Amino acid sequence: MRNTPLSRVLAGLAAGSLLALAAPLAASAHVTATPNQAEAGSWTYVTFRVPNESATASTVKLDIHLPADTPFTSVSYQPTAGWTGTATKTALAKPVKVEGNTITEATTEVSFTADAGGGVAPGQFQTFTLSLGPVPDTGHIVIPATQTYSDGKVVEWSATPEQVKKDDTLEPAPVLWVNDAPPADHHGGAAATAAPHPAATAGDTQGGLALGLSIAALVVAAGGALLGGFALGRRKAGA
Repeated sequence: MRNTPLSRVLAGLAAGSLLALAAPLAASAHVTATPNQAEAGSWTYVTFRVPNESATASTVKLDIHLPADTPFTSVSYQPTAGWTGTATKTALAKPVKVEGNTITEATTEVSFTADAGGGVAPGQFQTFTLSLGPVPDTGHIVIPATQTYSDGKVVEWSATPEQVKKDDTLEPAPVLWVNDAPPADHHGGAAATAAPHPAATAGDTQGGLALGLSIAALVVAAGGALLGGFALGRRKAGA
């Protein structure tokens, strides 16, 4: 194709369409927490979405690491079919008081292990929901996660927002934003509300794909109208 203004417009439209389609898919490539915002002192449901990024192995275990320095004193997990959940408590270095009660230990890890022969297969994802509270009065809470595959590979989703800002090749940890505002490009869900948040479903992924396709279609349609006007103008000029 000759390097004409028309060919450059077509190339730009093609690139824009691909970017529009890829944007919602790229955001789903990490382990994320939804919602990713909560009010201090509240109780909230947080759903962790775990994609399988291996082409050959299944995800067979997820460990969610909760903070001990700013602990959630009440933690429970929603049972997930095909998985066994366990919660591990740790003695706190500094006891905390909640509603007049002194708390000396708190849950610092929740693990989900797939039943034999199960797990998250390639091309799939799974969600795991925790009930957490009260939310500590702090800026934000980093909640690292460890993802284990059936072939022995382990992925540590542990990089803080500050670390990721300096090196975006790191594996970001899920973050619950409390008093701090999340960055505009931070992956995750909307702010928490008083109503329970359902776990993500396959429809969420399909919705993101549909959005990307819609955006791409709009870009192409707008480009078509622009090119049509351009061609019409040239014909009139040559008449």
